Amino acid sequence: MSDTDTVTDSQYRISAGELRQFVERFERLEAEKKDIADQQKEVMAEAKGRGYDTKAMRKLIALRKREPQEIAEEEAVLEVYKEALGM
Repeated sequence: MSDTDTVTDSQYRISAGELRQFVERFERLEAEKKDIADQQKEVMAEAKGRGYDTKAMRKLIALRKREPQEIAEEEAVLEVYKEALGM
């Protein structure tokens, strides 16, 4: 079956070439995602090596993705809970 062949069924028609392109694009994106994750690990390892607290850095990164109002509400609830526990 060549790239231009199609498989026909009573309910669908598939172009093998087009399907292959979608699968290969997805696989390339998966590889890029792995490369990016590896680079992120390297950045954190470098920061840790320079004395930074990477756990705190990750929290900062997560906070920067959120809306200020959402953060303020969460911090207010946390303060109420801490007071309730005498912290």
